[in-house]
Amino acid sequence: MAFDNIKLEKGLYTTGKSFTQALEELDPSENYAGTPLEGLDAYERQLKRFDIKVSGANSDTISKFFATTDSAALFPEYIARAVRTGVESESTVDDLVATVTEIDSLDYRSVKTDFTDDDLTLGKTNEGAAFGELEIKLNEKLTKLEKHGKMLVASYEALKFQKLDLFTTVLRQIGNHIARSEIVQLIECIDDTKAKLITSTTDGFTYNDLINCWTELAPYNMNTMIVSRNTLGKLIALPEMRDANAGLTFHGTGKLITPLGAKIVAADSVGDDIIVAFDKNYAFEKVQAGGILTEFDKIIDRQLERASVSTITGFSTIYDDSIVLLEKKTA
Repeated sequence: MAFDNIKLEKGLYTTGKSFTQALEELDPSENYAGTPLEGLDAYERQLKRFDIKVSGANSDTISKFFATTDSAALFPEYIARAVRTGVESESTVDDLVATVTEIDSLDYRSVKTDFTDDDLTLGKTNEGAAFGELEIKLNEKLTKLEKHGKMLVASYEALKFQKLDLFTTVLRQIGNHIARSEIVQLIECIDDTKAKLITSTTDGFTYNDLINCWTELAPYNMNTMIVSRNTLGKLIALPEMRDANAGLTFHGTGKLITPLGAKIVAADSVGDDIIVAFDKNYAFEKVQAGGILTEFDKIIDRQLERASVSTITGFSTIYDDSIVLLEKKTA
Protein backbone atom coordinates (compact mmCIF):
# COMPACT_ATOMS: atom_id res chain seq x y z
CA MET A 1 0.00 0.00 0.00
CA ALA A 2 0.97 3.65 -0.41
CA PHE A 3 1.87 4.21 3.23
CA ASP A 4 4.73 1.68 2.93
CA ASN A 5 6.54 3.78 0.33
CA ILE A 6 6.24 7.34 1.65
CA LYS A 7 9.55 9.12 2.19
CA LEU A 8 9.46 10.72 5.63
CA GLU A 9 11.57 13.83 6.13
CA LYS A 10 11.80 17.11 8.01
CA GLY A 11 10.08 18.94 5.16
CA LEU A 12 6.74 17.49 6.25
CA TYR A 13 6.94 19.78 9.30
CA THR A 14 7.41 22.93 7.21
CA THR A 15 4.40 22.80 4.88
CA GLY A 16 2.33 25.27 6.89
CA LYS A 17 0.11 22.38 7.96
CA SER A 18 0.40 19.86 10.75
CA PHE A 19 2.59 16.81 10.19
CA THR A 20 -0.46 14.56 10.06
CA GLN A 21 -2.24 16.85 7.59
CA ALA A 22 0.83 16.77 5.34
CA LEU A 23 0.89 12.97 5.57
CA GLU A 24 -2.82 12.74 4.82
CA GLU A 25 -2.30 14.55 1.53
CA LEU A 26 0.25 11.90 0.55
CA ASP A 27 -1.75 9.01 1.99
CA PRO A 28 -5.48 9.84 2.33
CA SER A 29 -7.34 7.85 4.99
CA GLU A 30 -10.36 7.56 2.69
CA ASN A 31 -8.38 5.07 0.60
CA TYR A 32 -8.47 2.56 3.45
CA ALA A 33 -12.22 2.24 3.83
CA GLY A 34 -13.13 -1.43 4.23
CA THR A 35 -9.55 -2.51 4.97
CA PRO A 36 -7.94 -3.58 8.28
CA LEU A 37 -6.35 -0.10 8.43
CA GLU A 38 -9.68 1.72 8.42
CA GLY A 39 -9.93 4.02 11.43
CA LEU A 40 -6.21 4.85 11.54
CA ASP A 41 -4.95 8.24 10.42
CA ALA A 42 -1.86 8.71 8.24
CA TYR A 43 0.48 9.04 11.24
CA GLU A 44 -0.89 5.92 12.93
CA ARG A 45 -0.39 3.97 9.72
CA GLN A 46 3.27 5.01 9.76
CA LEU A 47 3.61 3.68 13.32
CA LYS A 48 2.21 0.40 12.06
CA ARG A 49 4.59 0.48 9.10
CA PHE A 50 7.60 0.61 11.42
CA ASP A 51 5.96 -1.57 14.09
CA ILE A 52 6.29 1.11 16.78
CA LYS A 53 4.06 0.59 19.82
CA VAL A 54 3.75 3.81 21.82
CA SER A 55 1.49 2.65 24.64
CA GLY A 56 0.67 -0.31 26.83
CA ALA A 57 2.77 -2.77 28.80
CA ASN A 58 4.53 -3.90 25.60
CA SER A 59 5.37 -0.41 24.35
CA ASP A 60 8.70 0.01 22.59
CA THR A 61 11.66 2.04 23.74
CA ILE A 62 12.46 5.49 22.38
CA SER A 63 15.30 3.98 20.33
CA LYS A 64 12.72 2.23 18.11
CA PHE A 65 11.88 5.58 16.51
CA PHE A 66 15.52 6.04 15.52
CA ALA A 67 16.00 2.64 13.90
CA THR A 68 15.81 4.35 10.47
CA THR A 69 15.97 7.93 9.22
CA ASP A 70 12.35 7.66 8.05
CA SER A 71 10.99 6.48 11.40
CA ALA A 72 13.01 9.18 13.22
CA ALA A 73 10.85 11.77 11.44
CA LEU A 74 7.82 10.42 13.35
CA PHE A 75 9.27 11.22 16.78
CA PRO A 76 8.37 14.97 16.93
CA GLU A 77 4.76 14.13 16.07
CA TYR A 78 4.72 11.48 18.81
CA ILE A 79 5.90 14.14 21.28
CA ALA A 80 3.30 16.64 20.08
CA ARG A 81 0.48 14.10 20.42
CA ALA A 82 1.58 13.01 23.90
CA VAL A 83 1.69 16.65 25.05
CA ARG A 84 -1.71 17.28 23.46
CA THR A 85 -3.27 14.46 25.49
CA GLY A 86 -2.00 16.23 28.61
CA VAL A 87 -3.52 19.51 27.48
CA GLU A 88 -6.86 17.88 26.72
CA SER A 89 -7.00 15.85 29.94
CA GLU A 90 -6.16 18.84 32.17
CA SER A 91 -7.51 21.75 30.19
CA THR A 92 -10.97 23.16 30.51
CA VAL A 93 -10.01 26.07 28.25
CA ASP A 94 -11.90 24.76 25.25
CA ASP A 95 -14.94 24.40 27.52
CA LEU A 96 -14.60 28.08 28.47
CA VAL A 97 -14.40 29.68 25.04
CA ALA A 98 -17.08 30.32 22.44
CA THR A 99 -14.76 29.73 19.50
CA VAL A 100 -11.20 28.76 18.61
CA THR A 101 -9.53 30.69 15.78
CA GLU A 102 -6.52 29.24 13.97
CA ILE A 103 -4.10 31.80 12.55
CA ASP A 104 -0.84 31.55 10.61
CA SER A 105 0.79 34.76 11.83
CA LEU A 106 1.71 36.39 15.12
CA ASP A 107 -0.56 39.41 14.60
CA TYR A 108 -4.30 39.07 15.09
CA ARG A 109 -7.03 41.59 15.65
CA SER A 110 -10.47 40.33 16.65
CA VAL A 111 -13.79 42.02 15.92
CA LYS A 112 -15.98 43.96 18.29
CA THR A 113 -19.68 44.81 18.33
CA ASP A 114 -21.25 47.23 20.75
CA PHE A 115 -24.63 46.00 21.90
CA THR A 116 -27.01 48.01 24.04
CA ASP A 117 -29.75 46.56 26.21
CA ASP A 118 -32.23 47.49 23.48
CA ASP A 119 -30.23 45.51 20.91
CA LEU A 120 -30.54 42.41 23.07
CA THR A 121 -34.29 42.78 23.55
CA LEU A 122 -36.77 41.59 20.96
CA GLY A 123 -38.70 44.41 19.42
CA LYS A 124 -40.71 45.20 16.34
CA THR A 125 -39.90 47.41 13.37
CA ASN A 126 -42.78 49.46 12.01
CA GLU A 127 -43.73 49.15 8.36
CA GLY A 128 -41.48 51.28 6.20
CA ALA A 129 -39.00 51.89 9.03
CA ALA A 130 -35.37 50.89 8.81
CA PHE A 131 -33.92 48.13 10.92
CA GLY A 132 -31.56 49.13 13.69
CA GLU A 133 -27.90 48.99 12.74
CA LEU A 134 -25.27 46.77 14.31
CA GLU A 135 -21.72 47.96 13.69
CA ILE A 136 -19.05 45.29 13.47
CA LYS A 137 -15.54 46.66 13.65
CA LEU A 138 -11.98 45.57 14.30
CA ASN A 139 -10.82 45.62 17.87
CA GLU A 140 -8.57 48.57 18.60
CA LYS A 141 -6.03 46.29 20.28
CA LEU A 142 -4.19 43.30 18.91
CA THR A 143 -4.89 40.03 20.66
CA LYS A 144 -1.90 39.36 22.88
CA LEU A 145 -0.26 36.07 21.94
CA GLU A 146 1.95 34.21 24.39
CA LYS A 147 4.11 31.12 24.15
CA HIS A 148 3.61 28.39 26.74
CA GLY A 149 5.78 25.31 27.03
CA LYS A 150 8.80 23.57 28.44
CA MET A 151 12.35 22.79 27.37
CA LEU A 152 13.30 19.12 27.11
CA VAL A 153 16.69 18.78 28.77
CA ALA A 154 18.02 15.23 28.43
CA SER A 155 20.49 13.43 26.21
CA TYR A 156 19.36 10.82 23.73
CA GLU A 157 21.72 8.37 25.39
CA ALA A 158 19.87 8.85 28.68
CA LEU A 159 16.46 8.31 27.09
CA LYS A 160 16.88 5.78 24.32
CA PHE A 161 16.12 2.73 26.46
CA GLN A 162 13.14 4.29 28.22
CA LYS A 163 9.73 2.83 27.44
CA LEU A 164 7.50 5.07 25.34
CA ASP A 165 4.59 4.48 27.70
CA LEU A 166 6.56 6.05 30.56
CA PHE A 167 7.86 8.89 28.39
CA THR A 168 4.30 9.66 27.32
CA THR A 169 3.39 10.18 30.98
CA VAL A 170 6.25 12.68 31.34
CA LEU A 171 5.14 14.53 28.21
CA ARG A 172 1.55 14.70 29.41
CA GLN A 173 2.77 16.74 32.36
CA ILE A 174 4.06 19.33 29.90
CA GLY A 175 0.55 19.41 28.46
CA ASN A 176 -0.87 19.91 31.97
CA HIS A 177 1.46 22.90 32.44
CA ILE A 178 0.39 24.42 29.11
CA ALA A 179 -3.29 23.99 29.98
CA ARG A 180 -2.95 25.72 33.34
CA SER A 181 -0.95 28.55 31.76
CA GLU A 182 -3.67 29.12 29.17
CA ILE A 183 -6.33 29.48 31.86
CA VAL A 184 -4.19 32.14 33.56
CA GLN A 185 -3.91 33.96 30.23
CA LEU A 186 -7.67 33.81 29.66
CA ILE A 187 -8.34 35.36 33.06
CA GLU A 188 -5.76 38.10 32.45
CA CYS A 189 -7.51 39.20 29.25
CA ILE A 190 -10.53 40.26 31.31
CA ASP A 191 -8.51 43.19 32.71
CA ASP A 192 -8.84 44.98 29.36
CA THR A 193 -12.62 44.59 29.16
CA LYS A 194 -15.68 46.48 30.30
CA ALA A 195 -17.03 43.48 32.19
CA LYS A 196 -19.71 44.24 34.75
CA LEU A 197 -18.47 44.46 38.34
CA ILE A 198 -20.77 43.80 41.27
CA THR A 199 -19.86 43.69 44.94
CA SER A 200 -20.76 41.27 47.68
CA THR A 201 -21.25 42.96 51.05
CA THR A 202 -21.32 39.73 53.05
CA ASP A 203 -18.36 38.10 54.82
CA GLY A 204 -18.32 35.31 52.25
CA PHE A 205 -20.05 34.52 48.99
CA THR A 206 -23.67 33.44 49.39
CA TYR A 207 -26.35 31.91 47.24
CA ASN A 208 -27.88 35.36 46.88
CA ASP A 209 -24.59 36.59 45.41
CA LEU A 210 -24.88 33.91 42.72
CA ILE A 211 -28.44 34.99 42.04
CA ASN A 212 -27.19 38.57 41.61
CA CYS A 213 -24.63 37.37 39.05
CA TRP A 214 -27.34 35.49 37.20
CA THR A 215 -29.56 38.56 37.18
CA GLU A 216 -26.82 40.95 36.04
CA LEU A 217 -25.90 38.72 33.11
CA ALA A 218 -29.41 38.67 31.66
CA PRO A 219 -30.27 38.29 28.84
CA TYR A 220 -27.11 36.19 28.68
CA ASN A 221 -27.05 32.87 30.54
CA MET A 222 -24.74 32.32 33.49
CA ASN A 223 -23.51 28.87 32.49
CA THR A 224 -19.85 29.06 33.62
CA MET A 225 -17.92 30.33 36.64
CA ILE A 226 -14.19 30.47 37.38
CA VAL A 227 -13.20 30.54 41.05
CA SER A 228 -10.21 29.73 43.24
CA ARG A 229 -10.09 26.31 44.87
CA ASN A 230 -10.63 27.92 48.25
CA THR A 231 -13.76 29.69 47.03
CA LEU A 232 -14.93 26.49 45.34
CA GLY A 233 -14.76 24.68 48.66
CA LYS A 234 -16.96 27.35 50.22
CA LEU A 235 -19.48 27.19 47.38
CA ILE A 236 -19.74 23.43 47.79
CA ALA A 237 -20.51 24.00 51.48
CA LEU A 238 -23.43 26.34 50.77
CA PRO A 239 -26.70 25.04 52.25
CA GLU A 240 -28.23 25.04 48.76
CA MET A 241 -25.57 22.50 47.72
CA ARG A 242 -26.42 20.04 50.47
CA ASP A 243 -29.33 18.29 48.83
CA ALA A 244 -29.15 14.54 48.34
CA ASN A 245 -28.74 14.54 44.55
CA ALA A 246 -25.86 17.04 44.60
CA GLY A 247 -24.10 15.11 47.36
CA LEU A 248 -24.43 11.74 45.67
CA THR A 249 -23.21 13.07 42.35
CA PHE A 250 -20.19 14.84 43.86
CA HIS A 251 -19.14 11.93 46.07
CA GLY A 252 -19.71 9.36 43.34
CA THR A 253 -18.19 11.12 40.33
CA GLY A 254 -16.37 14.22 41.57
CA LYS A 255 -18.60 16.31 39.29
CA LEU A 256 -20.18 19.36 40.83
CA ILE A 257 -23.80 20.38 40.61
CA THR A 258 -24.17 24.08 41.22
CA PRO A 259 -27.37 25.71 42.46
CA LEU A 260 -27.82 27.51 39.16
CA GLY A 261 -26.52 24.76 36.90
CA ALA A 262 -23.34 26.61 35.91
CA LYS A 263 -20.11 24.76 35.22
CA ILE A 264 -17.50 25.64 37.86
CA VAL A 265 -13.80 25.71 36.98
CA ALA A 266 -11.21 25.95 39.74
CA ALA A 267 -8.20 28.16 38.97
CA ASP A 268 -5.98 29.57 41.68
CA SER A 269 -5.01 32.46 39.41
CA VAL A 270 -8.39 33.89 40.44
CA GLY A 271 -8.18 35.43 43.89
CA ASP A 272 -10.31 34.18 46.78
CA ASP A 273 -12.18 37.48 46.73
CA ILE A 274 -13.61 37.24 43.22
CA ILE A 275 -15.85 35.07 41.04
CA VAL A 276 -15.79 35.28 37.25
CA ALA A 277 -19.24 34.43 35.89
CA PHE A 278 -20.05 34.43 32.18
CA ASP A 279 -21.92 32.97 29.25
CA LYS A 280 -19.36 30.75 27.56
CA ASN A 281 -21.24 30.94 24.27
CA TYR A 282 -20.46 34.64 23.90
CA ALA A 283 -17.62 35.62 26.21
CA PHE A 284 -14.20 34.49 24.96
CA GLU A 285 -12.33 33.76 21.76
CA LYS A 286 -9.21 31.60 21.82
CA VAL A 287 -6.60 32.30 19.15
CA GLN A 288 -3.82 29.85 18.40
CA ALA A 289 -0.95 29.87 15.92
CA GLY A 290 -0.59 26.21 15.09
CA GLY A 291 -0.95 23.37 17.56
CA ILE A 292 1.78 21.82 19.70
CA LEU A 293 5.07 23.16 18.35
CA THR A 294 8.29 21.13 18.59
CA GLU A 295 11.83 21.88 17.53
CA PHE A 296 11.51 19.02 15.09
CA ASP A 297 14.94 19.40 13.51
CA LYS A 298 16.74 19.00 16.85
CA ILE A 299 14.50 16.14 17.90
CA ILE A 300 14.93 14.21 14.65
CA ASP A 301 18.70 14.67 14.91
CA ARG A 302 18.59 13.37 18.52
CA GLN A 303 19.63 16.75 19.92
CA LEU A 304 17.25 16.56 22.84
CA GLU A 305 19.51 18.45 25.23
CA ARG A 306 17.72 21.76 24.52
CA ALA A 307 14.58 21.05 22.51
CA SER A 308 11.41 23.01 23.27
CA VAL A 309 7.76 21.97 23.17
CA SER A 310 5.30 24.85 23.16
CA THR A 311 2.07 26.46 22.00
CA ILE A 312 1.27 30.02 20.93
CA THR A 313 -2.14 31.19 22.10
CA GLY A 314 -4.09 34.33 22.89
CA PHE A 315 -7.52 35.24 24.24
CA SER A 316 -9.91 38.09 23.66
CA THR A 317 -13.45 38.85 24.75
CA ILE A 318 -16.26 38.88 22.22
CA TYR A 319 -19.04 40.56 24.21
CA ASP A 320 -17.80 42.26 27.37
CA ASP A 321 -21.26 42.39 28.90
CA SER A 322 -21.51 38.59 28.81
CA ILE A 323 -19.05 38.61 31.74
CA VAL A 324 -19.75 39.56 35.35
CA LEU A 325 -17.12 39.89 38.06
CA LEU A 326 -18.42 39.31 41.57
CA GLU A 327 -16.03 40.88 44.05
CA LYS A 328 -16.09 40.37 47.82
CA LYS A 329 -15.93 43.66 49.64
CA THR A 330 -12.99 43.82 52.04
CA ALA A 331 -13.01 45.75 55.28
